[in-house]
Amino acid sequence: MRAHPAGPRHGDVVPAGHPLRPPHDLDRLDPLIWPLTAGRDAAGILTLGGVGVDELAAAYQTPLFVLDEADFRARAGRYRAAYDDPQLPADVYYAAKAFLAAGVARWVAAEGLRIDVCTLGELELALRSGVAAPQILFHGNNKSAVELDRALEVGVGRIVVDSFDEIELLDSLALARRTVAGVLVRVTVGVEAHTHEYIATAHEDQKFGFSLASGDALRAAHRVAAAEGLQLVGLHSHIGSQIFEPAGFEVSAHRVVGLAAALRDADVAVGELNLGGGMGIAYVDGDDPIDVAEMAAALRDIVRRECEAAQLPLPRLAVEPGRALIGPAGITVYEVGVVKPVDLGHGETRTYVSVDGGMSDNIRTALYDADYTVVLAGRVSTQPAMQCRVVGKHCESGDIVVRDAWLPADVRRGDLVAVAATGAYCRAMASSYNLTPRPAVVAVRDGQHTTVLRRETIDEVLGLDAGL
Repeated sequence: MRAHPAGPRHGDVVPAGHPLRPPHDLDRLDPLIWPLTAGRDAAGILTLGGVGVDELAAAYQTPLFVLDEADFRARAGRYRAAYDDPQLPADVYYAAKAFLAAGVARWVAAEGLRIDVCTLGELELALRSGVAAPQILFHGNNKSAVELDRALEVGVGRIVVDSFDEIELLDSLALARRTVAGVLVRVTVGVEAHTHEYIATAHEDQKFGFSLASGDALRAAHRVAAAEGLQLVGLHSHIGSQIFEPAGFEVSAHRVVGLAAALRDADVAVGELNLGGGMGIAYVDGDDPIDVAEMAAALRDIVRRECEAAQLPLPRLAVEPGRALIGPAGITVYEVGVVKPVDLGHGETRTYVSVDGGMSDNIRTALYDADYTVVLAGRVSTQPAMQCRVVGKHCESGDIVVRDAWLPADVRRGDLVAVAATGAYCRAMASSYNLTPRPAVVAVRDGQHTTVLRRETIDEVLGLDAGL
């Protein structure tokens, strides 16, 4: 996580000329953080896709997730172009776990990307949205027989196996259906990306994949190759999330290519190498993710070099961006309620700015100590900056949206604020904690707005209670 420099006390108004004050223009929208079409109109109201957040809040209520369709499509196009190399062809899968809805699935397909899913629900949504089954990859460390059988029934293109138990189960299901499943073996390569402990997924002590160091990955690949109902298509690895540079991929690719070479020596061919996802995005000032084309070129160079050293033919590549596509395309709009200065003693004050959502629509701050950028969205202010804490309405002291925020000193009840880069893992992980309906998701483009997911109602939240 980015380290915060020492600065003014929380709640302090920062005078002009303060050496540690934030950027003097609180209305500035950093293009690395905010969506492609983000701007401000003549009245200073934040706009996205040519639509003001005041209009959106009036039409859909708050909290509200807003997706910039043009931003998402542009990012998808850049990924498609970056990995379009005839000498080393590659497939780009959108990682649906970041956020999935029918509208987004259709954007994915229209932009020429494939999709990766990890539950029956995600699979069914992709299929019902018109995504062709051969374009789908199915992940998961504990897929059920129902999920695997459905994947076989519809002809999912790739199934990533994650345990010896799953290999046996999938083989038996495929034989019963008289079909052959295309399989990738998930390899735990022992590389831990520089990221939060709970989202670094390639170290040995975790639930995903087959350990390379123990020999399980090699044994799993041989078992798949020998199974009548399975075809070993390739190898899969994933080293973590919020990765800003390719060094971790270099070590991972070296080890996976080494496994492919060992299989080659045993007359088992590996035609595909899936390097997973994890490419990072900018959440706050100072985050500096690598350009898509630069990362793609670096990954191709790494794979070429490793395959040449191992005297292996070049495989087909695959990557799985999720956050990198949908994260920057989304913002969350909240309405401010209580603004409470709290006297901490010793001359220190912390100002809490409470909004009408919180950990039910963005759990990432509580889970990962995530950082975000927030701005006053419904008006402009000439007041100096105030360092404050944006919090939610839930009955938890850890219900924090933005831990260290800068907002104008006159922020008040009824103001609209917007949090950037919330397209990934916010609505997807949303809950009805405290029996709070989950927010709507809307898409904006060219001055128009459409519903992607409608807002839940209280009746829907309470509708599962058999006692009512």
